[in-house]
Amino acid sequence: MRLKPGALLRFYSLCGILVQGSQGQFPLTQNVTVVEGGTANLTCRVDHNDNTSLQWSNPAQQTLYFDDKKALRDNRIELVRASWHELSISVSDVSLSDEGQYTCSLFTMPVKTSKAFLTVLGVPEKPQITGFTSPVMEGERMQLTCKTSGSKPAADIRWFKNDKEVKDVKYLKEEDANRKTFTVSSTLDFLADRNDDGAVVSCRVDHESLNSTPQIAMQVLEIHYTPLVKIISSNSWPEEGQSIILTCESKGKPVPEPVLWTKDGGELPDPERMVVNGRVLSISFLNKTDNGTYRCEAKNPIGRNSTEYVLIVHDVFNTLLPTTVIPSLTTATVTTTVALTTSTTTSATAISTRDPNALAGQTGPDHALIGGIVAVVVFVTLCSIILLGRYLARHKGTYLTNEAKGAEDAPDADTAIINAEGSQVNAEEKKEYFI
Repeated sequence: MRLKPGALLRFYSLCGILVQGSQGQFPLTQNVTVVEGGTANLTCRVDHNDNTSLQWSNPAQQTLYFDDKKALRDNRIELVRASWHELSISVSDVSLSDEGQYTCSLFTMPVKTSKAFLTVLGVPEKPQITGFTSPVMEGERMQLTCKTSGSKPAADIRWFKNDKEVKDVKYLKEEDANRKTFTVSSTLDFLADRNDDGAVVSCRVDHESLNSTPQIAMQVLEIHYTPLVKIISSNSWPEEGQSIILTCESKGKPVPEPVLWTKDGGELPDPERMVVNGRVLSISFLNKTDNGTYRCEAKNPIGRNSTEYVLIVHDVFNTLLPTTVIPSLTTATVTTTVALTTSTTTSATAISTRDPNALAGQTGPDHALIGGIVAVVVFVTLCSIILLGRYLARHKGTYLTNEAKGAEDAPDADTAIINAEGSQVNAEEKKEYFI
């Protein structure tokens, strides 16, 4: 059949319009990442579509859906939405074998395609810690290994001891037999120390498939060690007559047996005053014989240890009580006896008193007060001596004048002597009495 030139021209024009319209139609897809066992949603969109069919196919180029018609018998694959502008499907319970490149096809002239890569994350298995044998003796080397398998990509392992991260560890990564996942292990190497007893060592696995919730394995350490001994005294300055309590603190694992108390390398010399009650040593009525070195010894199946305490009993500390100065009376007395006269007494008194405002706790002598009292006493004594001397001189002159009475009218010395002798003759008749 031959077409007329006009009909042929109209046919080519229609084909050109169809081709020109199809050039503005492009399928759009996005890569998808899903955790193994999860659900993957694959979406293909076309902004300008003139009723052209859409199709999804898997990495093996098997058609999954053609528009709204299911082509592959797989119960995990379902249709989400089908229209001229979108074709969305879901794949549930995704496995590692589902990973690959999926194709969305737009059946235009020519057919246009868009690729979407499905990434499946392998979830690491719960980690396990191996290499620990309980108990561990102090000083022994410990090697703990944390291991996890099935991660894709390879997981990261971190070590912690009591929530503090340990950096110095060994890391090993191996590919699994399926050549898709990895087995990762890490080793922690350290010397056992008594401070590690009861510590929690944890191995943490970080992976993007865990959604910021890491998997953790923990191991509590049990370290056995010899006792650590310390003596605590209840009295820092023991004095004679007082009491003292010595407490022996011992820490070890296993728990130490009851402690042993000794003095100067031997048994306690006075059991009546030195009483042991468990870890406590009580000594009553201290005296100088209690001075010495007291030893406390503790032991357990691992070993033994001891410590010493040197006891020095001090003299009783006497606190001087406040003193009161009793007023003292200092008297200087001079007595002179003269014929036909009575004796005369002259006294000088110095009184020393203590300042009533002085502190009650003052115990030392007041040197300034004592010096003042001495000066007053010396001054009063000197004055008394001077007054006494004047008094004696006055009485002596009066006596001599009476004895020479009658000679003051003599014209010369010879006459005075004669008069004096006459007086003495007459004096013989007189009798004098000394009272």
